[in-house]
Amino acid sequence: MGLPAAPIVTIAFKDLALANAGKRGMPLQRISFTPHPVWGKTDAQMYAYLEGNDPVSGKPFMKEVVDSLTRPLTEDEKKSGTVTPPTGAPTFTGTVDSLQQYYLDNGMTDFMPIILPTAEKVEAMLKGTSRKPDEVVGKMTPAQGAFPPWSYTVKQVAVNAVMAGATPDYFPTILAIASTGISALFSSTNSLVSAAVINGPVRDKLQMNSGIGAMGPFNQANAVIGRAWTLMSKNLDGGGIAGETYMGSQGNIINYNNLIIPENEKDSPWPAFHVQKGFKPEESVISFFFGFGIQQGQGGKGLGVKPIPLYHEAMRHNVTAFASMFGALFLLDPLVAHGLGDLGYKTKDQTADWLQKNTTVALKDVKTMLFSAPPRGPEAANLTDDSVFPKWPRPDTYNFVVVGGQTNPYHQVANMSYRVSVSIDKWV
Repeated sequence: MGLPAAPIVTIAFKDLALANAGKRGMPLQRISFTPHPVWGKTDAQMYAYLEGNDPVSGKPFMKEVVDSLTRPLTEDEKKSGTVTPPTGAPTFTGTVDSLQQYYLDNGMTDFMPIILPTAEKVEAMLKGTSRKPDEVVGKMTPAQGAFPPWSYTVKQVAVNAVMAGATPDYFPTILAIASTGISALFSSTNSLVSAAVINGPVRDKLQMNSGIGAMGPFNQANAVIGRAWTLMSKNLDGGGIAGETYMGSQGNIINYNNLIIPENEKDSPWPAFHVQKGFKPEESVISFFFGFGIQQGQGGKGLGVKPIPLYHEAMRHNVTAFASMFGALFLLDPLVAHGLGDLGYKTKDQTADWLQKNTTVALKDVKTMLFSAPPRGPEAANLTDDSVFPKWPRPDTYNFVVVGGQTNPYHQVANMSYRVSVSIDKWV
């Protein structure tokens, strides 16, 4: 824009910041760096950062920031550029092993063997949709605003679908994922994960597993669709490059295949999730979630001791420690969903209302929590440290999906928020 700017970045992101500025056509961007980390530091330690020197330039930090904002840009600094995503050569030749190694060496895989995307296999994949190969499907970036988005075509998505081991029948679902622009490999220092719930006739058409072991390695469609999402997030938006476009400190095993969850609609006492979001039962739909991860829940408080398991109490217990940055996605075995009905919670809304009212935090605890915030406005006037209020302000922070094979009345709960639902049928 031709205006001086002063980005402030911690030293852990030095290479990322410099590389990203260069890729945006601004290799001379004026960036000031602080020590790392900033999370968990006291006020005194943070002021020491501000009053100290930039660890890269060695200059007094605040003086450097002010200088960056007030010093006119040079002619070289005014130059801008464009980002051209790499596409590689149109064809490659060699042995099967050498081509596998090529993809591995160039960071185009999940570091597991792939199906080589030969011209014949890609052409066969394209028969899974009526869309033209050169049609632009969407744009994707490892983090909105932090990286320039890349656009990609139906054929480029097909290449990644082949690599993941998909069949043409899977392709419309994979295209629906690609159309959202949601990357499965987010660039945060948190090791974040993504999930997708699949509803409608496509589940049975692809013989997806919504019963016993639905979220385990027991079904080709479940596994491959999730893997294709990861490969697209590496190859179609430049994501998943550790230390550059991915900064998750420890990483997360869920990123290999993501959480692909076909809902067990026939055994559920409730309307399917996509119907809840305004779609018709006969539509095939995929819904997206994003957050920290997932944990195993109890079957119910008192299970095996009391005659009636208190499922709602167990669910409340399992979200009390969640950070409030993301909501709660409950994955309930059908036995739990029916058990909630026996306890008087006949609908998802009734369950969500009870959880929202009864999952509470005290103000004194919120002050030490990273992402929580107390109520604001007139109702906050009389709060004390011991005042208690709902952890999340709205019941729709809680989402429910029924999945599992009814061998045990268990649930799992993900610290994840709902993002969007999109049609799979439109990509057939």
